[in-house]
Amino acid sequence: MEYSRFKHSVISLAVATACMSTSQYVLAEETSAEKNVEVIAVTGSRIKRQEATASPVQNIDLEALQANGSLSLGEALQELPSVGSSLNGNGSAGTSHGASSLNLRNLGANRSLVLVNGHRWVNGAGTRGFRDFVDMNTIPQNIVKRVEVLQDGATAIYGADAIAGVVNLYTYNDYEGLEVKTSYGETSEGDKETFSLDLLSGTNIGEANLMFAASYVDQKPIYTQDRKLTAVPLNGLTASTPEGYFAEDNLADVVDFTIPSAGITRDPNSDGSSIDSWRAVNSDDTFNRYYNNYVTGPSERSSLYTQLVMPFGSVNFKAEALYNLRESDQQFSPALSSIRGSRGFTIADDPRVNPFGVEFSGKDFKHSSFFMNNGYRVNDQKVETTRFAMGLEGEVFDDWSWDTFVSWAKNKGEFTSNNQMDLDKLALGLRACDTSGIAGDVSDIAVGCVPVNVFNPLTDEMVDYVNFTGYDKNEASQVDFTANITGALYELPAGYIGAAFGIEYRKEKGKDTPDSTINADPRINTYRTTTSSPREGTIGEYDLKEAYAEFSIPLLADLPLADYLELSLAARYSDYSTFGSTTNSKVGLLYTPFEQLTLRANWAEGFRAPSILELFEGERLTYSAVSDPCSTDASLPGCSGVPSGYTQQFTNVQVTTGGNRQLVPETSINKTVGLVYESNLIENLSFSLDWYEIKINDTISEFGAQNNLDLCAYQNKNCDTITRDSSGEILDILDGPVNLNATRVSGVDFVTYYSLQTDYGDWSFNANVSKLNELTEYTTLSDGSVEREDLAGTAASRESYPEWRSTFSSTWKHDAWSANYNLRYIGSTTEQVSGEPCDIGSVTYHNISAGYQFENNLAVKLGINNLADKQPPASLTNLNINFDQNTYNPTGRYMYLQLTYSL
Repeated sequence: MEYSRFKHSVISLAVATACMSTSQYVLAEETSAEKNVEVIAVTGSRIKRQEATASPVQNIDLEALQANGSLSLGEALQELPSVGSSLNGNGSAGTSHGASSLNLRNLGANRSLVLVNGHRWVNGAGTRGFRDFVDMNTIPQNIVKRVEVLQDGATAIYGADAIAGVVNLYTYNDYEGLEVKTSYGETSEGDKETFSLDLLSGTNIGEANLMFAASYVDQKPIYTQDRKLTAVPLNGLTASTPEGYFAEDNLADVVDFTIPSAGITRDPNSDGSSIDSWRAVNSDDTFNRYYNNYVTGPSERSSLYTQLVMPFGSVNFKAEALYNLRESDQQFSPALSSIRGSRGFTIADDPRVNPFGVEFSGKDFKHSSFFMNNGYRVNDQKVETTRFAMGLEGEVFDDWSWDTFVSWAKNKGEFTSNNQMDLDKLALGLRACDTSGIAGDVSDIAVGCVPVNVFNPLTDEMVDYVNFTGYDKNEASQVDFTANITGALYELPAGYIGAAFGIEYRKEKGKDTPDSTINADPRINTYRTTTSSPREGTIGEYDLKEAYAEFSIPLLADLPLADYLELSLAARYSDYSTFGSTTNSKVGLLYTPFEQLTLRANWAEGFRAPSILELFEGERLTYSAVSDPCSTDASLPGCSGVPSGYTQQFTNVQVTTGGNRQLVPETSINKTVGLVYESNLIENLSFSLDWYEIKINDTISEFGAQNNLDLCAYQNKNCDTITRDSSGEILDILDGPVNLNATRVSGVDFVTYYSLQTDYGDWSFNANVSKLNELTEYTTLSDGSVEREDLAGTAASRESYPEWRSTFSSTWKHDAWSANYNLRYIGSTTEQVSGEPCDIGSVTYHNISAGYQFENNLAVKLGINNLADKQPPASLTNLNINFDQNTYNPTGRYMYLQLTYSL
């Protein structure tokens, strides 16, 4: 029986051409006029068929995943040209907190569906809260055999979140043998030392197969001072010092010099207890608070995975279990002083805490300093992933296949904030432990109180008293059940109508439990209890019930200029506990006029319900690096009320955000048109070309702190989201998820593949190019007006949208020898700095590797990534870190050795 009669060689290219190195694909054998072809499931369709659908699919095999010695799936897949700025291990501030994401089509990780063997994976956790996307670092790389990337909308096939596309990871269905692999690498600077050890073992027990896998990865950090690009913030040093700025009106009667508005300070290593050590603050009194932060952070990952496949008559049973542990951290400057008279802080007139003989208090009192002796702040994450799943599959009626699958999974995260400060204890210590005049019971705070003198470095006793460690917990869990059946309905003149039907039930939960002390109301100061940002807890859940139908209808076959023509139809009904029901459809057309050429087109509806995080996240305070336009020009339209002499002191400002229960679901229309061509003039040369357009309505997003500042300053819009004090200093920016309006993205993908065999070895070449034509956001502002902005070719903080991205790879194999060359290109962009365009140049990375297979089953591989030691292009909008950490690789030249032993 056949129900897909198109030519193998042409269509295989559509799904088998990889972007990073040569993908291996198998062409079915033909026998006489009737082809006996194994039918399989391909991403983009639930119908088991030959390797083709009307949708553009890239197949990345094991060799491609391992081409550059990558040790995580995120690291390997983020190099795809169709993947935009994604979370990774770069930086300290505003980072992923150890997570890794995939951002297909620049539409966000929560619009890119990640599947494992066609099934859902649980969302991430481990930040200050849980995630609404899959953390790729919770899926061990050594269990994955290949990856298919569907670059098309697939809501009708797979459900919500598949607006930008689908990444489907295929694990080993069964495995027999033993493989042990280890690697070590470091940069040419001697940092980012990375060690890995993988074990993969499988054995047949009768007709059953038992597989076991274990992996371990330990990656060390790169520090900002160890790279020229990140050693000093391009936006300038912080106007503060570890010795401190002190502003207090009463000081005018104590010192014999004129005190500027910034206050007084002292030189390093001088004695703060001597009034003669103090002088007026000047412009040279600055500090690099980003020294000893991370360029790339440390990460340690361990995983255990086991799988059993066992036949029971005509039914196959499969069970799998996974445990994954991820540990990561980010390092920041020591705590910055929160001491202000306006926040209820007072420095007593007591010689134990104050050498000046006057009280520091009231709105005129301000203190700025870095508490170096309290230690660098370090945020630790520990994320445990647990997943159990089982499934059954079999056949009925001879030619129909069915399967059921159920899984339970949880990501459990612990977030530890080290070397913060208890501000109530600090406030009491500044009072020399005097509790008189304090309303309420503070006896617990007074226990063990140590007078705190901030005019000199803190002593160990002072640090022990005020030092604080916060503990947050969060988790995301998922239950998923699916049942599918696929087969041939009946035969038309051009072939059999293929069909698939299925149901799915899914329940998603999320819970975030912040540290109770951090969230408690302050009792001595009026600002907050600790230097950690408080936030409300989050708890939320939803479930949905779904049913779908899919059909592939052969219309024409074996006719002049109609070698094959197929119509595909799909529809999915979804019933959400939070938003009611929706039905989304998809139509595709696959046309092969003659053997060498295939044309394809798709139209699809998409749907994404607001996530638990977007709906229910408790209000929280965070910090964002911004450049305040009013600091350089207070005459701008939205800077009314800002003093003319105002200068922004700190780039990191407080942002208040949280969930929005008024959100409505996103809907989308996806269109793709493309072709696949295999040359009959040049053997083994083939290429595909696809155009795509995605239009999202009711896009859920945040304005962003910097965007709000710019809209206010330059257009006098959204100014109600910004709160300032009388000096012009930004106190808070209000931001959060809203249905902005609409987003439209369009572009072109080109993939080509060529191979040849010679007496000197087998060669293969592969190129993948993505052109971003448009990425337009339509945003409804607070005054009701709609702003239209095309982001293609632009860059901003932690996001870049180059028009061109591409990869090229070549592989050579001869006997026991092999070699690979890989190129990755990221095109130029333009960022806006103080309202003026600033160009960011393109970047090209070159990677090489060579390997040898010994006769004793040992294989060795040596590789160098970023051969030219290329650093990211400098960016002025990516404050403090000086480059877009979600787009570029700051590692520099990286060398590694890999050993593999197989039986």
